[in-house]
Amino acid sequence: MKQSDRPDQREELAIPVIEEELVVDKRKVPIGSVEVRKHLLERTETVDMPLLKEEVDVRRVPINREIDHIPPTREEGDVIIIPVVEEEIVISKRLVLKEEVHLTRHRSVRRMSKDVIVHREEAEVTRFDSDGRPIPARIREEGPPVRTPARRRILKD
Repeated sequence: MKQSDRPDQREELAIPVIEEELVVDKRKVPIGSVEVRKHLLERTETVDMPLLKEEVDVRRVPINREIDHIPPTREEGDVIIIPVVEEEIVISKRLVLKEEVHLTRHRSVRRMSKDVIVHREEAEVTRFDSDGRPIPARIREEGPPVRTPARRRILKD
């Protein structure tokens, strides 16, 4: 009797198990390019605006009156009054208001015109297709941008 004919002995059979793997990758594919040029433009504008000018008239007002303390600077309407004091030596010391300085504001408005240079930039955009040829502006302005379908690649081992 052969060894394989014996019921207690079995032959082993190997069954391969295969699995496929999917590998997805992507790559950049140039479909065109863009060129942008800026141009500086100048223009002259005339600016006309009011300018405020303030002048002060100084008037000295003699007082020559004895006082007990130095009076504060004060305002009466448009006039600022600044006291000027002096000590005089006598048997006793006293304050004498010698004068007041009255300042009056005068305001005037004059118009002034001046030429001013104003700069502005403009951008010029040129699009190129994947072969480097410029795309005409009329085609670029019509419809949505052209898109290429995504490419998929399956690798086999």
